[in-house]
Amino acid sequence: MARPRAELLCFLFLLALAAGAAASSAATTAPDAPAPAAAEGSAAAAKKSGCRRGDLVVRQRATGRTVEGKPEYAVEVRNACRCAQSRVVLRCYGLSTVEPVDPRAIRAVDGERCLLQGGRALPARGGAVRFTYAWMTPQDFPLVSSQPHCGRQ
Repeated sequence: MARPRAELLCFLFLLALAAGAAASSAATTAPDAPAPAAAEGSAAAAKKSGCRRGDLVVRQRATGRTVEGKPEYAVEVRNACRCAQSRVVLRCYGLSTVEPVDPRAIRAVDGERCLLQGGRALPARGGAVRFTYAWMTPQDFPLVSSQPHCGRQ
């Protein structure tokens, strides 16, 4: 059982790398696209925009269901910032679960991190992503990074 899961994680990682390469290729060919703030880093961009780490709120609760003998948990990641935030990466350690998780909501990019909503932006002030998973214990999903997008203020 561990080998197919490892192969799936490897496949997802390669898929994420390919998607990232395609996105960066598209960004370099689009003349109207704004330059990425990679040099500034996520923390500096968040500070300039007024977004804080605490503006991405992760809430989790047990649903009361069991899947293959494991309790199911519902997770909601909500953006409380005044700016939309994209490329939200959470620490998830591979997202252990015995039930399928919607990859449009969250997917593992490696053995430690998960990408929320395929990197698409969470709308400002209340935009949320929800998913469920089933495992022996609830997992933590601390924020690793995000990219705030604020219009002219």
